[in-house]
Amino acid sequence: MLKITNRDNGIYILEIFAKEDFTVFSKTFSGYVFPEGYYYYVGSAQKNFRSRILRHLKKEKTVHWHIDNITTIHSNLITNVYIFINKTKDFECQLVQNLINSTALKYSAKNFGNSDCNICSSHLLYSKKKIPYNQFSRLYQSIVRFKPSSSDIS
Repeated sequence: MLKITNRDNGIYILEIFAKEDFTVFSKTFSGYVFPEGYYYYVGSAQKNFRSRILRHLKKEKTVHWHIDNITTIHSNLITNVYIFINKTKDFECQLVQNLINSTALKYSAKNFGNSDCNICSSHLLYSKKKIPYNQFSRLYQSIVRFKPSSSDIS
């Protein structure tokens, strides 16, 4: 069960497993082939935090944000959500930069999910292999891991 409320705010990382190469239906990323592997999307919700996370878990939704193009693909699966409760928006870019510098993660598609950021190349990071939870928890002891169950995903 997700133990955050809509009164909370914070930053999150969606860990998405793509079992096969895929493309998205977006003019911005038309023709870009996303390779199979693990994607880590860093986002923020400064209000309605719980609702934002639960929305990301849904397969059927109106595509609103860049990440929706990836999470609505039925073969892609959100395997973990890493949560930083009560962190402000400026922590979002700090987190991306720290992950790039401290893990095997690399930038994925340029300008993906960071339209309100002029620091990062992208807020979508990629690794062929899964980044173990202990790498995240070693960097941030305050991180909370949420493992979605089938009842969380619709």
